[in-house]
Amino acid sequence: MVTRDRAEGGSGLVAQLELQRGDLRLAVDLRVGPGEVVALLGPNGAGKSTVLRTLAGLLPLQRGCAVLGGLTMEDVDAGIRLEPHHRQVGVVFQDYLLFPHLSVLDNVAFGPRARGHPRAYAQQLAHTMLERVGAAGLASAQPRRISGGQAQRVALARALATEPQLLLLDEPLAALDARTRLTVRGELRRHLADFDGAAIVVTHDPVDAAVLADRLVVIEAGEVVQTGTPSEVARRPRTDYVARLVGLNLLAGTGSAHRVDLPGGGAVHTADSADGDVYVAFRPAAVSIFTTRPDGSPRNLWLGRISGIESHGEGVRVEIDAAPQRGSSILAEVTPAAVAELGLLPGAAVWASVKASDVEVYPR
Repeated sequence: MVTRDRAEGGSGLVAQLELQRGDLRLAVDLRVGPGEVVALLGPNGAGKSTVLRTLAGLLPLQRGCAVLGGLTMEDVDAGIRLEPHHRQVGVVFQDYLLFPHLSVLDNVAFGPRARGHPRAYAQQLAHTMLERVGAAGLASAQPRRISGGQAQRVALARALATEPQLLLLDEPLAALDARTRLTVRGELRRHLADFDGAAIVVTHDPVDAAVLADRLVVIEAGEVVQTGTPSEVARRPRTDYVARLVGLNLLAGTGSAHRVDLPGGGAVHTADSADGDVYVAFRPAAVSIFTTRPDGSPRNLWLGRISGIESHGEGVRVEIDAAPQRGSSILAEVTPAAVAELGLLPGAAVWASVKASDVEVYPR
């Protein structure tokens, strides 16, 4: 039975998702407007794919509801739960899951056919969707004969052919090599911009998220810990995971005037005034490393020990433990020449310094 209940706003997705799955307790509220692309970010096991499976109808909720375009897909209290094939939801899985025994055209036509449309209509719609994603020339090909980038386009066409109001993409670029990923990422952004419905993209890649999404929702341990535009999240992270994801050091403490005292000991001096519970963030490239205590009296100067060194783009990331507070670490970014000149090695004691003007402070 199809039940229509108008959600607040009357369009897009409004969902309160609660369930226990193994050790994971998921409790996520989501709103995605029509024409909006939201990226779900989070560490492995955070619950991102579980969110997609509940919205697709592959996992039942234990509490909560999901309303799409005014149509109640699931409401535990009301005893409503639509089966996956009755939901106006299209899904692009990480490994695309194209049927190997069907041609590309028949793969794309499968959704409309499963929804009861005549074969001629389904194939015409499939042709239209393949043209839309630039894959019309693949119609007669078998899935095993096409490349990863082509398979991604076909999977997207198959999802769009169901004429969904909600499009779910689970790591849609993860199976592609770096060169193909760059091209397909731009294509996918254009396709999502032309999609009138709500879209949710699960990804681990901050670049994918920034390029594809209008808004980010960060999930950790089954809960939303931060949301905002890509620039807002990158500028002011609120957890260690987000900070490392966007390439920042993040510390939490109590501010007074131009000083932030850290709970594990130590302090950070800031150019801007800080008051109460705050975060301080600074770029690894703003951290200077010395093998002996530097002359003068830098306001932010901490003694620590190198716990790791790894290449990062054209530079080198150096992780320093116990600086600026006990039990924590910060990242510094230096040149390969500096690593050689300073003789930086894991286990070596170093001094780390950050200018107060390079530290951003904001409320918790």
